[in-house]
Order: sequence, then structure tokens, then C-alpha cells
Amino acid sequence: MTSTFPGGTILGYPRIGRRRELKRALEAHWRGALDDDGFHAAAAANRRADLARLVTLGLRADDASIPVEAAHYDHVLDATLTFGAVPPRLRGRLPGGLAGEWLLARGDAEDAPLEMTKWLDTNYHYLVPELDAGSTFSLADRRIVDRFLEAREAGVHARPVVVGPATYLALAKADGVRPIELAERLVPAYAELASALAAAGATWVQLDEPALVADLDHVATAELQAVARAGADAVRSAGLRVLLHTGHGDAAGRVEPLAADVDALAIDLVRGTAPATGALPLVAGVVHGRNVWRTDLDAALEALRSLAERGPVSVGTSTSLLHVPHDLDAEGGLDERLRSWLAFADQKVEEVAALAAALEGAPDEARFAAARTAIADRAAAPGVRDGAVRERLAALPAEARERAPYAERDALQRERLDLPPLPTTTIGSFPQTGEIRAARARHARGELDDAAYAEVLRAEVRRVVALQEELGLDVLVHGEPERNDMVQYFAEHFDGFAATEHGWVQSYGSRATRPSILWGDVSRPAPFTVEWIAYAQSLTDRPVKGMLTGPVTILAWSFVRDDQPLGETADQVALALADEIADLEAAGVSIVQVDEPALRELLPLRREARPDYLAWSVDAFRLATAGAAPATQIHTHLCYSEFNAVVDAIDGLDADVTSIEAARSRMEVVGALTEHGFGRGIGPGVYDIHSPRVPGADELDALLATATDGIPAGLLWVNPDCGLKTRGYEETVASLRGLVEAAARARAAVAVR
Repeated sequence: MTSTFPGGTILGYPRIGRRRELKRALEAHWRGALDDDGFHAAAAANRRADLARLVTLGLRADDASIPVEAAHYDHVLDATLTFGAVPPRLRGRLPGGLAGEWLLARGDAEDAPLEMTKWLDTNYHYLVPELDAGSTFSLADRRIVDRFLEAREAGVHARPVVVGPATYLALAKADGVRPIELAERLVPAYAELASALAAAGATWVQLDEPALVADLDHVATAELQAVARAGADAVRSAGLRVLLHTGHGDAAGRVEPLAADVDALAIDLVRGTAPATGALPLVAGVVHGRNVWRTDLDAALEALRSLAERGPVSVGTSTSLLHVPHDLDAEGGLDERLRSWLAFADQKVEEVAALAAALEGAPDEARFAAARTAIADRAAAPGVRDGAVRERLAALPAEARERAPYAERDALQRERLDLPPLPTTTIGSFPQTGEIRAARARHARGELDDAAYAEVLRAEVRRVVALQEELGLDVLVHGEPERNDMVQYFAEHFDGFAATEHGWVQSYGSRATRPSILWGDVSRPAPFTVEWIAYAQSLTDRPVKGMLTGPVTILAWSFVRDDQPLGETADQVALALADEIADLEAAGVSIVQVDEPALRELLPLRREARPDYLAWSVDAFRLATAGAAPATQIHTHLCYSEFNAVVDAIDGLDADVTSIEAARSRMEVVGALTEHGFGRGIGPGVYDIHSPRVPGADELDALLATATDGIPAGLLWVNPDCGLKTRGYEETVASLRGLVEAAARARAAVAVR
């Protein structure tokens, strides 16, 4: 169909559906309301709608400018299934079809799912391949071919997308072998896939190789380049052309050795520079794939024209649009001025098309003028800069980020709280029931007044507190029924933020979040968590944690302003949180948890940028918490990232207790904590809440035994991996009951040592 790369393209598109159709189909299938055929039909309808929409927005249907992928749940899981990379523990007994896919993604009563962690430096979660020295690969599943044929039947000659072999192996874990050493077995499977795609009529294949732009401790850049080259050569051997996509950072210095082995290169020009690859066609990622601000079309066109002087250039997004919401036009409640500054996925596709036309000499002058006006208006708008916020930050004393020494705090907190060894707690949220969601929706529509809605929430708080007391947990939470999302709830109470109605972005599987839009200087007009925590504390003699989201996570899970350094914005959020902590203390709250699950997520992919990031992220947390009295116990929580690289930073937060994801990784983090000599409270999770399975007693005992072997009993806490919002009450109660019983057995075992 085409021998040259099209003039405009995107590198991926949101897969969850404009109204989360795929999410609803997944969840209906999992609860038995939709059979396999019904699920496949719903997923296919969603994909066809997306293809039609992309053509309407300006991408051509006949030249491979539209990418297609195969994912129901996760694109890395799709590669695992495509190439038959069955985990060693499931060899010979992994079911076929959707049953096997869901077993890997969600687990069951007997088998844990694949480990889940963050995709590079994003809030998207992928399922980690499990390999070993005996792993073999072949074209075991034709889903990628089928998606290409499906698109062709819909009148679109698409570009199949697959995770490249270097990135797949770099993100995998393996027993008895370094994953990258399995490349000679994996690459021939890419050749099999390419042959099948060529036979189906494909012309281009997009190999996603973002690992090339990262500094990884366990694999050298030269090894990644060699495997990426082999994968590209395998695809080209079938007569297909290869678009190598790196994205997520600066490809310069990393992709030049591959120039002769690919047919085009997609690069991130938002966070990187153009590599020196001669006349190799470039897909210039000048439209931001991970933020929602309108593109400066004048500056983008100037950059494109400069690149065109040295060789063929196409217009593209910096990354897949998986990381932004579908359509700005779906938002009815946004301030019109703010709306004019924004572009969601559909608007970004239109920007790509407009830039491609302008590069070819046919600019849409009205669109360029509108972008110019919006960018100037945003810079001058009230609230973007708040003098009072900036003066407060400028006047901070040197000691504003320092607490009393830990030994002093620990003694005061032990006396005040009087907790048993290995105290039990949860991370914060309890299941958000259908009744709670329905009440929230009725309240939003005006069908339930404020007083009636507040009583629904108070009833849920009473239920959660009573349940925790009955289960025997030591430190309680109020369950967070009033919160729609752990970041959006804060954004709704801080100045400088806006929330969307339909701005959903996939986090993993059927789980989606609505990142808030951080557009201006941040402050907290009034207390907003104190009422709920104080009410919960009035119901029990056990301590109830105040629950806050930390500054780094609020930034990471929002679409942040791009007109000042992140560290400055983080400090503004930190001061707003410090005000809330002070009011919680004044209400008698003895424990405050400031969650930072995204601390590792934002770690730069390049080593040279990490010290600066870790400095400002740790400093922001300390600014938020340093004002707390020594007798107030400050907790933090981290989840679903590879933590070993940031143990020093976790220690630097100076929290009194840190809870951390550890169940899916089988307590992997304990070794790093032990080696580091971590000397404050630590709660490595023993219950994986991202799966519906209830952990058995043997499993819980084994995880706690690993924890007590590496962590002093006087520092160890027992808790789940994360909040329980997405779980149902039946599984939650059974799992927490098991957790409390396992903690009792561990206390007894520690006592007799």
C-alpha cells in the first residue's frame, strides 16, 4: 500500500472507549454477565468506533498512518500471549482464550497473577513477564494479525503495533538467567509474526522500544541496541517496513546505531532532541502525548521545517495518546477559558493533521491563530500566578523541612499510641459500593441534598469503623467514602486545579482515573478532610489515621502546568497539605498518612537527571510534614513501582512509618531495605489488592516470615499493598481477617525467637 511513511500519524490511541466501553465490557465479562463471544463483540465494536473516529479527525485510512494494537488489558500482556511466554509456574496448565488471559492478569484462588508495575515513568501499569532459563517463544496467538485484518475489513490499512523485543526483555523478570540473554529465542518469534502480517497485507509495523532511552541497571544500552536491531531485522526479513518508536525521552545518542536497520524513527521532541541519523525518515513527536495543553503550532511548525532540511519528516505525537483522555468536546463543565488552553487525544490528532498539512504548504490559518491566542491568554490569566502563594514560599525558613530526630519522635509516639508489636492497619480506602457511587451521582444531579448525602457517607464511615474493630485491626481508617479519587478529591479542594467529567485515562485493565488539571498556583482555601477523620475518631478508642495524598503523587496523577519547574509546583502543593495536617492535629488526630505511591514513578529515565528530581520530591514531602509535632506519627505509602533504585529517597522522606507494595513481588523490596539499614517503621504489603483473589494462610505466613527475617519486629507493620477502593466487601473482609490472623501468628513466632 505504501513505501514511504505517511505525513502525519499518532503512536497509539486510548483503548478504553469514549465512555469507558471496554472497561464496562471487561467487568461485565468478569462477573458473568457477558460471555466470551459477547465480550469479543463489544471490544471489536469499540475498536471499530476508534478507527472511524481517527479517519474523521484527519488521519488517512489508506497509508498506515493509523496504529492498531491488540490489548484487552495490557499491551505487554499481549506480547506475552502472542509469543507464548507462559510463566514457568503455569506451564502445561494455562487455559486457552480469555480464561488464560485473565488468569495472568488477575489470578485466581490457586494462582497469583503476574506482577504489576509502572510502565517507565508513567501511571500506566503493565504486567511483568515471568521467564526462566527454559522459556521458549513462538507465534502462539494471532491477535495482532487479527486486529490488522479487522481494521482492513473496516476500510483502514493500519499499522500493527507490538512491544519490541529489547523492551519486552528489559521489563521482564527471569529465574536463572538474565532476560536479555533470551533474545536469540525470542527474536525468531517476531519473524513469525512479521510473516503472518505480511501474508495478511500489512506494509508497516511499529516496534515500541522505549527501553532504549532509559538507563537500566540490569542491562546495558549496547545490549538493548543489539536486540532491537535483531528484532527490526527479523520484521524486515518478511518484507515489512519498520517504524521504531522510542518516545518517553531523548533518543539522541541511543538510536543512531539502528539507523540502517529501520525504515523510520519516531522520536519524542517534547522531552528530547533529534538524533543524528542522516536522511532516515523521522516521525517528529512535536505534539505532547502525555499532557493536555494545546500545542504551540507556530513553534512546532518551525521545528518541523528545520528537521525537513535534512531529510523526510512526518508529524507525530511524542508518545502514544494512551496517557490522555479521549475528547475535550465531551467536557460540559469546564471553564470556557481553561478549555481554550487544552487538547485531549482527539484534539491532538487534529493538531497532527493540521501540522502535516502546514508542512506540505497548506496551513489552516484560523487554527494556527486560535492556538496563538489561547497560549497568550493562558500566560496572562488570573490565578496562574498568585502573589500570596509565591511570597509564602519565598519566606520559608531554613528549618521548614526538618522534624525532630526520629528517636525522640518514636519514644513519644509509642507512649501516645500504645500499639502491639507488628501493628495491623490498612492503607486508607475501603470498597466503594454501588450504593455509595449511586448516592454520589444523585447528589451531583441535585436529587440528594447535602444533608442527606452527608448522612449516607457517615453511615458508611460507621460501618467501616465497626468492621475494622470487629476484625481486630490496630490502627483504623475512615474508609474514604466521600472521595471519588485520591487526587481528584484534593484537586477539588485546592485553588489552581480543575476536574473533568469524562477525562478518563487507563491505569491498568479496567481501572481508569480522571487526572485533574493543575493550571495555576496552588493553595488550600479551607480544611476539608478534618470533619471526616474527626467523626471516625469519635466512634472508636483506637487511633484513626488522617489520610492525605502527597505532593509528588498529586503532580504525577494530574496534568501539570508546563510553565514552571515541577519542584516549584510541588512546594506549593506541600504548603497546602501542611495547612491540612495542622488542622488535623488541632482536631486531636494522632496519625497522619501522606501517600506518595508515585514517588518512584516520576524518577527520570536518565541517571543524570535523577539527583535533582529526588532532591525536590523529597524536599516537598518534608515541607508538607515537617510542621507536625513529634508525637504525631507521620505515615507514607508507596505502591506498584520498582523501589530498589529509590530506597535512599524513601529513607530521606523521614516518615515514621512507610507502607509499601510487596505482595506481588514476593517481598522483593525487603532485601533492599535490609541492605540499606532502613531504621524506621515499615509495612511491606502482604495482601495484593489489585487481584480479586483472597490470599491463603500459608501465603500470608510465608510473606510475613520473609519480612520478619529481614526487618526488626519492633519496626514491622502488617498491611495490604494498597487501598481497597476497587475491591468488593466479601473478598476484603476475608482477606483482612486472614491478614489479622497471620499477624497474630507472626507475633507469636517473633516472641519465641
